[in-house]
Amino acid sequence: MNDDTTTLASFEPVIHRAAAAVEYRSEERCFITELANHANDPALSIARARVSPGETTRWHRLHGIAERYLIVAGRGTVEVGELAPTSVVPGDVVVIPPGLRQRIRDDGDEDLLFLAMCTPRFVWSAYEDIDAAQPA
Repeated sequence: MNDDTTTLASFEPVIHRAAAAVEYRSEERCFITELANHANDPALSIARARVSPGETTRWHRLHGIAERYLIVAGRGTVEVGELAPTSVVPGDVVVIPPGLRQRIRDDGDEDLLFLAMCTPRFVWSAYEDIDAAQPA
């Protein structure tokens, strides 16, 4: 379920400048900076996510999109599918297959930072907020 019809035939070299990216507060209860998410590169998107200390993101799932979290700073607890809640620290990679419920909590005293890499690229039409339907 991806909105892109562009093929890799139009794939061109490009440098995406981090300084040009704008951070915004997501309804998911975290801050997002889209580093690379473009229709001319439909195979992958990369976003920097920042979760404040004590905050937990909303339960959600992505339809048709696999996601990977590369933990960059801080420490947290991630929940994916039916896996037990698992502690994560810098260098850990969380692999989230399409359609599985997920959320992450910042357990530290500093921001939890991670790169969220989606394949194919993230599109809002694939996002489903399921927070209200999940047990606390």
